Amino acid sequence: MRVKVDQIRPTLWLMVLILLSVFTIPQAHAVEEKPQKGDSVQIMEAFDRNATRIDDANVLSDHKKHVVMFLMGVPLLFLVLITGALGIAMVVFNKQVFMLHMICAGLTVTLALVHLVTGLVWFYPF
Repeated sequence: MRVKVDQIRPTLWLMVLILLSVFTIPQAHAVEEKPQKGDSVQIMEAFDRNATRIDDANVLSDHKKHVVMFLMGVPLLFLVLITGALGIAMVVFNKQVFMLHMICAGLTVTLALVHLVTGLVWFYPF
């Protein structure tokens, strides 16, 4: 079985192009500047001041956290009661409210998960 030159030629050209591209790619060199010792200390102090300012702005008091949890808990309680009432209406009184019952159940589960995650993140010490 003989291999013709026409079959090898595209492969050879591809190999030549790859080798040329490897050797002719310009190399980027970083210009090394030596910072002064005082500059690095000033930069770190600026980062420290900025981090402290951001932390102070994002801190919520425990009272605000409790208010948020209460404001999530009240609608959650109402949704649980409505979902239960719709379930009872379907079973006992043979009402056709299945879709509304499922929508309320989905909202209840979603709000319950949000309430749970928020409570764990804010009040459980990790």
